[in-house]
Amino acid sequence: MVEGNQFDEEAQQALRLLFERFWILRAEEPDLYQLIRKREKVLKRYIDDKFGYDLIIHQHFIKLEKIPVEPKSWMGIQAFQQPLDYVIFCCALAFSESRAVDEQFLLSDLCGDIKELYPGELPLDWTNYNHRKSLVRVVRQLEALSLIRAVEGEVEQFALDAEQEVLYEVTVYSRYFMRAYPKDIYEFSSIGDILASEEERHMDDLRRKRVYRKLFLSPAVFREDEDDSDFAYIRNYRNRLRDDIEAHSLFRLELFKNMGLLVMDEKKQDMTLFPDQKAISDIALQFSALLRDQVDKYHADAFGRIQLSAFALEHLVGQLKEKEGAGWSSHYRSNSIKATMEELIVLLESWEMIEWEAVTNDYLITPLAGRLAGVYPIDFKTEGEVADA
Repeated sequence: MVEGNQFDEEAQQALRLLFERFWILRAEEPDLYQLIRKREKVLKRYIDDKFGYDLIIHQHFIKLEKIPVEPKSWMGIQAFQQPLDYVIFCCALAFSESRAVDEQFLLSDLCGDIKELYPGELPLDWTNYNHRKSLVRVVRQLEALSLIRAVEGEVEQFALDAEQEVLYEVTVYSRYFMRAYPKDIYEFSSIGDILASEEERHMDDLRRKRVYRKLFLSPAVFREDEDDSDFAYIRNYRNRLRDDIEAHSLFRLELFKNMGLLVMDEKKQDMTLFPDQKAISDIALQFSALLRDQVDKYHADAFGRIQLSAFALEHLVGQLKEKEGAGWSSHYRSNSIKATMEELIVLLESWEMIEWEAVTNDYLITPLAGRLAGVYPIDFKTEGEVADA
């Protein structure tokens, strides 16, 4: 029987799901759960060999423990807006783990326990609107992850009124959100210690596993210094890497002087890809095209990065609006240049196309920003109002 022992299209789809999702819940997506179960053996073998990741197959869920080589800001919970959100989230996790599965509780119970668990010097104050909004974001995330389930009521009302109640119940998944660490978490003093302990588990073929993790988890892998051993590995074994990645995924490996990345030739609904359908992505493509046209004006460093001051960046966005703004959505046509620039920076940072340099307060445009560019067709005409994207 061949099924389950070959890396076919179903195995490729399963691998994409595992990297794209935090977990796959059997009760909510039984077909996807069974798809991965069917290819469990071949997936575990490939994932362990290339990434050194743990693939957890549980009766209620399937989860791939994805641990980055280097944590990046875009890897956080996108719905969270400030450190307070993460602190409250951790307190809420401790609360849910202390409750029995299917046990019901009120929002006020959660609020009370979080106040007691909160480690900050100044206590939480639920009469404070910002504290309540932070809790609302946390509870929404707990619901999105299926760690708790609303039985009656909606948490949004709590932002307006601290006396609002909502009835919840704890799900079985709340027991499994946190990953298992090789030793007691109190023995770690920093993120670096946690990542170092992860590397200690995979001393065999560590370089290869680091490279695969970087390629699959990051928008691009950049050459960071003259003796970058990870980038040297990609360059030296590019043909072997290219063949293996294309045989096990829909990605293609592209390699340049200062950058290696995985690209996909066709859009997939279950993938987070750039560019997407948002109007700011179109502006990002046009920004890259404008920068290409003016690249002779700027000096790229040894790693292909272009340094721009905030003023120069804003000037470029102004040029871009003057040149292409007639085709932008009404939001960006009416937006100030500075506001558009700020939105553009957020997007480019999330895809590692731009970096902020704290010492000079300047921005570094990475080589990835030049990989894709977009312009309107030559015969493009705007007639009346352009529909919002």
